[in-house]
Amino acid sequence: MRDLNTAMPAQRKLRIAMIGTRGVPAQYGGFETCVEEVGSRLADRGHEVLVYSRGVARADRLDEYLGMKIIHKPALHRRSLETLSHTGFSVADTLGRNVDAALVFNAANAPWLPLLRAARIPVATHMDGIEWRRGKWGKTGRRYYKGAEAMAVRYSDALIADASGISDYYWNNYGRDAVGIAYGAPKQVGSGQDKLAGLGLVAEQFHLLVARFEPENHVEMIVEGYVKSGARLPLVVVGSAPYSARYVQNVHAAADSRVIFLGGVWDQEMLNQLYANALVYWHGHSVGGTNPSLLRAIGAGTATNAYNVSFNEEVLRRSGRYFSSSEDVCRLLELAEGDPLDCVDRGKLAYKESLRYDWDEVARAYEQLCIDLAARKFSGQAKAGRTSRSGRRS
Repeated sequence: MRDLNTAMPAQRKLRIAMIGTRGVPAQYGGFETCVEEVGSRLADRGHEVLVYSRGVARADRLDEYLGMKIIHKPALHRRSLETLSHTGFSVADTLGRNVDAALVFNAANAPWLPLLRAARIPVATHMDGIEWRRGKWGKTGRRYYKGAEAMAVRYSDALIADASGISDYYWNNYGRDAVGIAYGAPKQVGSGQDKLAGLGLVAEQFHLLVARFEPENHVEMIVEGYVKSGARLPLVVVGSAPYSARYVQNVHAAADSRVIFLGGVWDQEMLNQLYANALVYWHGHSVGGTNPSLLRAIGAGTATNAYNVSFNEEVLRRSGRYFSSSEDVCRLLELAEGDPLDCVDRGKLAYKESLRYDWDEVARAYEQLCIDLAARKFSGQAKAGRTSRSGRRS
């Protein structure tokens, strides 16, 4: 139950714009989930929350959801222009709405930030991960994302980082402090097992991997390590890659008959049951900061083995096991199947770690950020105390 109304003193009610995502209801990724979870709580607190969504010409589309006002704007349906074009239409609309604070998600939208600054609308940009490091981008894409990153640093009144490693990156490379706000973790999801039978699966008798098929998510590495191992239990792989046919082919070529590819799973209860009933969840993400899939796994109380980067270690702490190669994956697979009780114990530890990621606390942090933005407490260029590993100013 949400307790923001009783836990925080009354504040001036603000008009807050949330820009740069596909919008709500959340049906895609971490940004959309954050907008839904945070925006609905801010609306509960009495703030007017404007969420910009990619418009669809349907009679049944929503104009309000969980207290948030939904503003539909179009997008150019090309991979390189869809997000940027939609954000451009959204920013143009925002300029005439007397907004107290704007939250822009994704540093790739930075070319529109000067318009918000010129209109004296205070803006915080959620920087997400380090996008230019993603393997799916060629030279032009990487050059764009590095330039957009620098532009976001220059034109944002405040930066939002969802992991201390991201905060450190912006301090070390740009001398800019960031407000550390992670995501929340869903708790005790997927307690049932009824949807597993239709997939031919038995609880705690399979491994799980959920990821877009992209090089920086190390799907191929995990599949290769699994095939090298003597694992008895199947590896269930959920995900697809609409822009990377060659990488998808490589992943499938690396697999054997023990690997089950489900493609994209949009049935959220089925997905919850997969997370909650896996013996081990395998997380290969390496560049995206605090990842919602990882939080979903620990919120389900599932033992997790993750790629060895600081973002993942920050979430899992002692509950995790870590890999950097297919050989590591092979070794950890055989350890897990050789000691399933250890997996149960690590799952309990993982759930305890998930309690640090609470959506009510996240919403409180966003509310305070918006209050500070509206009060002009950010200079946009200040080099404040360096962000600590916890994401708090030191």
